[in-house]
Amino acid sequence: MALHLTTIFIALLFLLVRSPLASSFTLTITDDTPSVYEVLQNYNFPVGILPKGVVKYDLDESTGRFHAYFDSSCSFSLEGSYQLKYKSTISGIISNNRLKDLSGISVKVLFLWLNIVEVIRDGDELEFSVGIASASFPIENFYECPQCGCGLNCVNAKVSKLRLKSYLSSI
Repeated sequence: MALHLTTIFIALLFLLVRSPLASSFTLTITDDTPSVYEVLQNYNFPVGILPKGVVKYDLDESTGRFHAYFDSSCSFSLEGSYQLKYKSTISGIISNNRLKDLSGISVKVLFLWLNIVEVIRDGDELEFSVGIASASFPIENFYECPQCGCGLNCVNAKVSKLRLKSYLSSI
């Protein structure tokens, strides 16, 4: 009887995995699930576009819709003039070389906080869009993950330098 139930269970599991419904299931972190930083790399993004400290994430692979969760909100400065804030939950849609419909990430430009709504990788550059304007940065600025509170240079508690591409474009 136990062998019969095991066979039925395996058959049902196989059918479930093979069914069209399986592609709509959401992935969450388990021991054998890749980290959110590995997922970014799978979509051709460097790990440093997210700060350290993501505690879990979910990703619908069929649509690219994702959520990433921190224990709390996160903020830090780069180059003294760029302040970034990540809410405790950020979301968007990821595809190869593109993050769109982003929410939960903002940048302070002059005296205004603007939501980053899209990131596009174009060769060795990342273009960050706030909707009405965008700025490009060399990808090597994002090889390392910043830390909440201190950015990229937490040992000396200094603000890190971020190289800006020489232009700012608007849409």
